[in-house]
Amino acid sequence: MSSLIEQAAVRLEQLRQAGAEMPVVTPVAHASDENWKPVTETARVAEAATAPGVHSGATSRRIEIDLEALAKAGIVSPNAPRSQIADQYRVVKRPLISNAMGKGASTVTSGNLIMVTSALPGEGKTFTAINLAMSMATELDYTVMLVDADVLRPSVMAVMGLDEGAGLLDLVLDESKDLSSVLLKTNIDKLSLLPSGTPHPRATELLASDAMTRLLTDLATRYADRIIIFDSPPLLLATEARVLASHMGQVVVVVQAEKTLKSDVVQALATIEACPVKLMLLNQAKTASKGGYGYGYGYGYGYGYGHGYEQARSGLSSLSTQP
Repeated sequence: MSSLIEQAAVRLEQLRQAGAEMPVVTPVAHASDENWKPVTETARVAEAATAPGVHSGATSRRIEIDLEALAKAGIVSPNAPRSQIADQYRVVKRPLISNAMGKGASTVTSGNLIMVTSALPGEGKTFTAINLAMSMATELDYTVMLVDADVLRPSVMAVMGLDEGAGLLDLVLDESKDLSSVLLKTNIDKLSLLPSGTPHPRATELLASDAMTRLLTDLATRYADRIIIFDSPPLLLATEARVLASHMGQVVVVVQAEKTLKSDVVQALATIEACPVKLMLLNQAKTASKGGYGYGYGYGYGYGYGHGYEQARSGLSSLSTQP
C-alpha cells in the first residue's frame, strides 16, 4: 500500500508541475468510526488511480491568452464589442461550418479538418487561421482546435504571445504519447491549441506517414462537435503543405490582393486538386466603401501581427469555391 501512496505522490507532483488544477479534499469525520483518520490528498489520488475505468493519462495544461492584446492586433476576441472584422469572419466561417457539420449541399469527407494556407509567404494565412478559430470558438454548438501545422516556420504561438512546446510532430513520432499531454486548454472555453512540436529533419515524411493519418482520424472523429483548423506552410514553398492537404476535407487559400500573381494562385490550387473543397479568401482588398456594417466585399480593417510581421491595411472578400 505504501508503494501505491508513493506512486500517487509522484503522479500528483507531475500534475501540479504540468499546471493541472488539483482540488483539495476536505476530510469528513465519521463519529461511529473509531479508526477514522483524515483522508489525505495523496491517498485520495491513490484511491482514484485504482478505481475501475479511470484514465491515468496526462492532463492538458491550461494557458491564458491575452485577449486584449490580440484584439488590439486586429484579431477577433469573444469579449470585444462588435466590429467589422468580427462580422467579416462571421460570413467567412459559415460555409466552412456547414461543410464541417455535414449541413452543406453535399457531404464532405473529413469536412471538420480545415487547412488554411497560401501560395506564398506573407499573404495572411496565420492571421486568417487564428481569426477563424477565434470566431468559430464563439459558436454555441461547436468546439475548436487550432493546430500550428507550419512545421518549418511555426508562428501561431508567437502571434498569440505564447511559448512553443511539444505538439503535433511529437504525437506523430511517438504514438504512445497522449494528446492531452501536449494539448493546451485556453481561457476561451471552446478553444484549444496544438503547437507544431519539436522540429524534425524528416517532417515531410512524418506528415505523410500512417501515424499522421491515424492521428488525424482520431482528432476528427473523437468528438462530433469538434472543428480543427490547421495553419499550414505555403503551398509553393514546402511539400509539407501538399502532404497535409491530402488529409483535409476543406482548404482555404488566402490570396493577397494586388500582390499575388494569378499564375501562382493557379499553380497553388493545382497542388491541392484532390481536396474535396477548395475555397479562396482575398486578403487586403481595396474597397470603395468606408466602414459600416452589412454584407458584400472588402470591409476595411487594420491589423498588426507584431513578432516580425509587417503591419498593413486589409480587407476580406467573401469565400469563393474553386472547382
